[in-house]
Amino acid sequence: MNSNERRAALHRQLKVSRYPVSLKKLQEDLQCSRATLYRDIAFLRDVLMAPIELDPERGVRYNEKEAERFELPGLWLSSDELHALVATQQLLARTSDGVLAKALAPLKTRIDSLLAEHSQGKRWPLERIRVIGAGVRKRDDVGFRMVATAVLERKCVSFDYLARSTNQPTHRTVSPQRLTHYRDNWYLDAYDHERDGLRSFSVDRISHAKMLEETARDLSEQELDTHLASSYGIFSGTPKGTATIVFSAKAARWVADEHWHSKQEGRFLSDGRYELRLPYSNAKELLMDILRYGADAEITEPASLRAQIQSLLQLTMSAYEVR
Repeated sequence: MNSNERRAALHRQLKVSRYPVSLKKLQEDLQCSRATLYRDIAFLRDVLMAPIELDPERGVRYNEKEAERFELPGLWLSSDELHALVATQQLLARTSDGVLAKALAPLKTRIDSLLAEHSQGKRWPLERIRVIGAGVRKRDDVGFRMVATAVLERKCVSFDYLARSTNQPTHRTVSPQRLTHYRDNWYLDAYDHERDGLRSFSVDRISHAKMLEETARDLSEQELDTHLASSYGIFSGTPKGTATIVFSAKAARWVADEHWHSKQEGRFLSDGRYELRLPYSNAKELLMDILRYGADAEITEPASLRAQIQSLLQLTMSAYEVR
């Protein structure tokens, strides 16, 4: 995080702490050195006039009497908070004609009021900040509401499903587990009764959804994470291998800062290239993301995954042959 985000985070932590916070804990939470922490404390105290009390032995705290009245000047939001705020405002705007419009109106008013409080009455032009969706698919709102209701009420649901991979219609009866928002689209993670296993369904491919009377079978969070989040991508499953991708020194400037998977391992090579290792099960999505980097990315292991991307590239080249 940059200095502004770090100082805002320090302020928030001191604001809610009733007792002194140790310097070691603040260093860990803010991911900074002791010297940087002292500079941030001095900035809050000397420049912003924060009511800081510093005891090198006990830690840092705000003066109990003055803490409630002190706030940072201006709009201090982290990048995550700003993204959440703008996304929420755009979501509220998109539901202006929906069934929740009246219920959500007070929330929009509260957001505007919160911004005004932190900006001393000044209007912040949030329309100058954009959150752009990429590859957003059309979906049936009625079907989406039915699936979402089944998830929340813990009821089984049946529906027709047209998978893109096979383009063959099937009828499913499932116990919904989670609704997942991934890359601007919605997916239903569910236990498929006929296939006796966990599956992920793209909600935009669900039709004729019907909530049933039967109570949904609940799976533990650990079981869901093991199956649905242990490998790369939305349709992950149990890992079948570990992919090793080497990116050029140029691409490394981007990839080294990217989060591909919770269990990824990355390191810079001696020549400036970047090596990324991560678990995968279904290779399709991983291969698509690697191909985005073109000649700046090379799969080195395993051989089977390397062969798959070679086949994809050969097929791509054949489409551009002179006819």
